[in-house]
Amino acid sequence: MSAATPRLYGLTAQFDSAGQLLAAARTVYNEGFRRIDAFTPYPVEGLAEIIGHKKSAAPLIMLIGGIVGAVTAYGMELYAMGYFYPLNIGGRPLNSWPLYIPITFELTVLFSALSGIAGLLVLNRLPCLYHPLFSVPGFERASMEHFFLWIEASDPRFEEHQVRELLDRLAARAICEVRGK
Repeated sequence: MSAATPRLYGLTAQFDSAGQLLAAARTVYNEGFRRIDAFTPYPVEGLAEIIGHKKSAAPLIMLIGGIVGAVTAYGMELYAMGYFYPLNIGGRPLNSWPLYIPITFELTVLFSALSGIAGLLVLNRLPCLYHPLFSVPGFERASMEHFFLWIEASDPRFEEHQVRELLDRLAARAICEVRGK
């Protein structure tokens, strides 16, 4: 490979319908490919399970953010009202937890939401200003009407001519090389 030839990232196949994409994804996965992804204009039921996507870590990230928010709020209030500026009014204890509930709840929700947003950006690798897939002809229409299946070249079973033959057998409308820097 010369310096002028971009590196091969994989092959994409374009299909006419969600049913064809599901069948192709199932076949590709059963052939042993694991580094695959699909791009569709709408959610296709069962597609994520077929191509081997695992559960997201987003709920755990939001739970941890909520717990950190609750501990931060309660600790901040306990420090402010119990240690830094104690007021003994009517014999109430310095750790008057019912008083702390509204702000603790608000910071729990705030930290959970902010950690959820940050977590989703990180997990989805956003913002993505450039990806080699963006140069595939017609890929911009994947969010409107086209169905694409992508097999990464980093997959251990990937051999270009065999993958191209497999995608041909699956009746792909178009097969395109994905090359990048």
